[in-house]
Amino acid sequence: MEVHHVTEDAETFTCNAFLVRGDRTTLVDAGAWEGVVDEVRSHLEGESLDDIVLTHQHGDHVAELEAVCDAFDPDVYAYAAHSLRTHEIDDGDAVRIGDESFEVVYTPGHADDHVSLVSETTLFSGDVVVHDDGAFDYGSFGRTDMAGQSRERLIESLEELLSRLSNSVKHMYAGHGGVFHGDVTDVVETALERAEKREPKYPDE
Repeated sequence: MEVHHVTEDAETFTCNAFLVRGDRTTLVDAGAWEGVVDEVRSHLEGESLDDIVLTHQHGDHVAELEAVCDAFDPDVYAYAAHSLRTHEIDDGDAVRIGDESFEVVYTPGHADDHVSLVSETTLFSGDVVVHDDGAFDYGSFGRTDMAGQSRERLIESLEELLSRLSNSVKHMYAGHGGVFHGDVTDVVETALERAEKREPKYPDE
């Protein structure tokens, strides 16, 4: 699967946004970097952007959604309502990203509308679990200290995500931090163990 991290060079705060080339060329999250449209265009090589799939609708994931839609007119898949959404997705649905079929896994806790996307080889985890961030270097989880967030619900989501992962999943593309290739299940299990301690993720929480 051909995946391009199209917000990697951003100098402003944004989520990771990933362009996946294939049968259905898809952007997973739109990010908040004003340069994302030009970066996406540079990888399309004159082809179309078919779809955008949103993991959730926090500002750092959707700030540039309108700009991307204006530039490429893709279909937009999202769990929660949005003026630009063309397809509602729910737990257990299948979506095509690139050349693979991904199962939608509803994973709230960090956000009420959060979904993760799982195929036989790959996990797009949004913010529910990341490989590395400012808190942990291996197996971290989305913050749950702000209004509308829930550590207990996030723990349940990580447990559900683990139940839907197969051992063949070796690639994880998260909303923040680095891309990970290896034992994805172990990364998620590590994040779950940390979340279950109920300790603040950041000292100032």
